[in-house]
Amino acid sequence: MAHQLRAVGLDFIEVAPVRMVFAREMSAGPEAVYRALADDVPGWPQWFSAVTSARSTGDGSTREVRLRGGGRFQETIIAAKQPEVYAYRVDVANTPGVRAFAEEWRLTPSGTGTLVRWTCAVDGTAAFRLAAKLARPGLGRAFRGAVAALDRRLAA
Repeated sequence: MAHQLRAVGLDFIEVAPVRMVFAREMSAGPEAVYRALADDVPGWPQWFSAVTSARSTGDGSTREVRLRGGGRFQETIIAAKQPEVYAYRVDVANTPGVRAFAEEWRLTPSGTGTLVRWTCAVDGTAAFRLAAKLARPGLGRAFRGAVAALDRRLAA
C-alpha cells in the first residue's frame, strides 16, 4: 500500500537520522554524468540495475520510479544545479515504515572525470531505520555497479 511521506528539503540530506554516503570516481565529465541523471530519466534502468523503470512526470519536476522487488516511488526534484547536484525526495512510497526519504547526487570534477557522491537520507520507524542501516552494504554494491555501468554507457 502506498503512503504519503513527509515533505523534506535539501537540508534533510545533512540531518536525516540515517544517512548513507557512497562515492566513486568516473572517467566521464560532470556535464555528461549530470545529463544522464537529470535529463535521461528513462535511461536509468540501462545502468542502475535496481531500477526497472523511471520516467519524468508533470513538467519534469517529478518522477515515477519502480525498483526490483516491487518498490514504487513518486518523487519531487528538490535540486537541479547543472553540473553539480541533482537531488529528489520521495513523496509517495509503498515501503512500510518510511516517513521521509531523499537522495542527492553530487558531482565534483576530478582530473578529467568526476567524483560522484550519492547520499541516501531516510527517516522512519525504528524497525525501518535498522533495516536501512543493515541495507548499507547492498546499497554500496548497487551504487558501485551503477556508477561503473553508467561510465561504460557514457564512454560508448
